[in-house]
Amino acid sequence: MNEGAMRGRTRPSLVLAAGTLAVSSAAILISLARAEGIPVIAIASLRLSVAAAVAAPIALIRAGGELRRLCRGDLLLGLAAGILLALHFAFWTSSLDRTSVMSSVVFVSTNPLFVALASALLLREKVGRWTLAGIVVAVAGGAIIGLADAGKGGGDWFWGDLLALLGAVSASGYLLIGRELRKRLSLPAYIGIAYTTASVTLLAIAGITRTPFLGHSWKGYLFTALLAAGPQLIGHTAYNWALKYVSATFVTVTLLAEPIGATLLAIPVLSQVPSPMGLGGGMLILMGILVATRGERRAGFLPAHKEKDR
Repeated sequence: MNEGAMRGRTRPSLVLAAGTLAVSSAAILISLARAEGIPVIAIASLRLSVAAAVAAPIALIRAGGELRRLCRGDLLLGLAAGILLALHFAFWTSSLDRTSVMSSVVFVSTNPLFVALASALLLREKVGRWTLAGIVVAVAGGAIIGLADAGKGGGDWFWGDLLALLGAVSASGYLLIGRELRKRLSLPAYIGIAYTTASVTLLAIAGITRTPFLGHSWKGYLFTALLAAGPQLIGHTAYNWALKYVSATFVTVTLLAEPIGATLLAIPVLSQVPSPMGLGGGMLILMGILVATRGERRAGFLPAHKEKDR
């Protein structure tokens, strides 16, 4: 089924909900893989290598002609998106070694602030009042979660939070480029370029840092494979599909639900029970997403409408 037919039958908000659910398991799977001794850069490299091994052949088969006709400018943008995606995972996964899971996820989810600003300045996309209000409410909820978890990351928490923030900045650039390229490129072509470039970049970082890939337990490799299958191939691909139909700002606002999903999954898997303050922050995040959704509908992004697509 082509993207136009999918758009006619599926609302982007539903696809984003499924993507957010898949991405919410990322921090849990990374924590489990780290418990098995796999280095963070190896986890990120293997995650993108598996994703690229799936996406690249599909891109060649489904969008080979499109890739051959790709202009130099779009190719460079695709490569830049892949490099930013690699930096996002390098920064974020590294932050999990220096700060708590909840603080890391909250800080890496601050990208609505960067995307909203860049969308207005670079893509000339107007950020409506409701969308802006949703961002403020959701970020406030994230701040409350961060305060509830303050001080639990140890003496190295500042650098961990900073790495997560750098992960948010690089993810914002990745989403903004994706928003622009998805206006012209099909989903297989875009993710084929982005995921492959990210994989090569992370493998280069792993080589420079002499990160070991072999000698770990089969459980660690299993958790890493699940990380590639769920959060990457389902979660990130859902976001990239939706970027054609909704603003990059709205996509980043839906990502603010990730701390909620990660917290809920951490209860049975890691036996981490959230505090009342953390739950209150989660409620604010959900409220912010609902407000931003209304803003996108008022702006004309979310209502179902016919759109010619490839």
